[in-house]
Order: sequence, then structure tokens, then C-alpha cells
Amino acid sequence: MNHISKLEQLQEINIGANCTLRYLKAGAGKPLILMHTIRTQLDYFQEVIPELAKHYTVYAVDLPGHGRSSIDTRVNYDEPYMRKAIVAFIEKLDLSDVTLVGESIGAVLALTVANEVPERIIKVISSNTYDYETRYADGLRRGNIFSNIVIANYAVPIHGAIFALFENWLFLGLAMKGGLRNKSWMPSKLLSEFNRTGFRRGYRYVERNVFANWRSWNKARAQYTGVKAPVTLVYGDHDWSTIPERQRTAKALGNINIITLENTGHFGFVDNPKKLLEVILKL
Repeated sequence: MNHISKLEQLQEINIGANCTLRYLKAGAGKPLILMHTIRTQLDYFQEVIPELAKHYTVYAVDLPGHGRSSIDTRVNYDEPYMRKAIVAFIEKLDLSDVTLVGESIGAVLALTVANEVPERIIKVISSNTYDYETRYADGLRRGNIFSNIVIANYAVPIHGAIFALFENWLFLGLAMKGGLRNKSWMPSKLLSEFNRTGFRRGYRYVERNVFANWRSWNKARAQYTGVKAPVTLVYGDHDWSTIPERQRTAKALGNINIITLENTGHFGFVDNPKKLLEVILKL
């Protein structure tokens, strides 16, 4: 796991309701929570954790069902379920003065969690919010022709579950390539870790279930108006979202300004980690 393995701070916490979250804790200072994208895990932030740990106590979390967090095939992995888990994580560790940083669905969670427990949150950095879908896996399918054709098969009952079983390193890489602009391919070791995770028992259920609950991420925008902490809204200039969709999110947050990172796709913390570090650390 590259930089992360050197930190040797991986832990687990039981937040109740048959849900255990894996997380990495590193550094010292006020808490900063990192929340990743669909189909990734805390390793996603391996390029920024060492530097952030010089300024904060960093908590990089595997979202429910992702990475090495527990999998429960009886639940829906929608936005409310994910939000409840992160709120429970914050409350169980009794964290306060928290900075929330997220990308994609993690960016949406940063905003909805801030709305849920405003007394505990002091700053929010949301990068490439995944709150605009109009169909199953809409965002990912915008990445490239390969993703559009293949991921559409995931939505088909019965057939989709069987089709997902054939996902492999190459398929995953081709799909994720559609979310990169600065880099031509997801780093090999990182992609291999994501691929290994995909073979966990029950993981294909989680993957398809998150996509199937696309409406919940769209509905989450309704909660943005209640966010009290200062918000920094960031998009890669080649993110999957359209300009009007970004402006709609900014409007929901009180017409805040948008920071646009040049030559950056949807997976910004992999594609352009230095620029995102600059954004976070200068706040």
C-alpha cells in the first residue's frame, strides 16, 4: 500500500448495526476526515496523507462496504446509510473541530455530514461532487465509451450480477481511466489493491447497490442549504459533471465560488494530488 503501509496506523471501529469501518489514523493536530470515491478505499489518498499528517490528525476511512470495512448484503448502500455511518464514526471517536474532505460520493458525504452534525464540523472541502446522476452509474458512464457500454450491463437484473463477476484488473483500469486527465492510467499498485478488494465476498453486491441507489446522491443536494461550516467547492476541469451541474451545487451552497483545477479529471486525488493539497493546506 505504498505510503500508507509505512504509517502502520490501520484500525477498525465497530459503529453498531453490524457495521465495522476500517480507517487509518496518522499525524497530530485537529481532526481531518478523508472520504473516497465509489469503488475505491482509503488507499485512494495515499499521495496526500503523509503531508496532511504534518498538519492534522488524519482519519482516512473505508466507507461502508468498501475497502476492508464490513459488508452486509441486507442493507442498501445509499447516501443516508453512508452518512449515518460517518456520523456514528465521528460521534464514537468524539471528534470535534473536524475538517471534512471528500471526493465524488465522499464529497457529497462531506456536505451532508456537515449538515447532520454542524456543531462538530469547522471546514468542508468537497471535490468533484457526485450529485447529478439521472440514470444508473451516470457519472462513471460519462468517462468513456467502454464504461458506458460495460457498466450499463450492471443494471440488468440477474444478468448484471453475473456480468459483474467478470470484472478484473484490466476492466477496472479501463473504467477508471475515464476519470483521469493528467495521468494516462491509474497507478498500477493502487489499481491492484482496488482489484483485490473487488474479490471480497459480497463486494459485487455493494458495487452494484451503490450504483442502483443513484437517486439518493442526487437527492442529497437538498441538504446542502443547511451546511453552516465554510465550504470549499473544487472541480477538475475534466470532471464528469457539466458546468450547469457544478453551478447548481454551488447555488445550493449559497452561490459560493468554485475552484477549478486545470488538467484534472474526476479522480483528482490521484490525478492531481499536489493541487488538492495546496487547496486544503492554504485554508
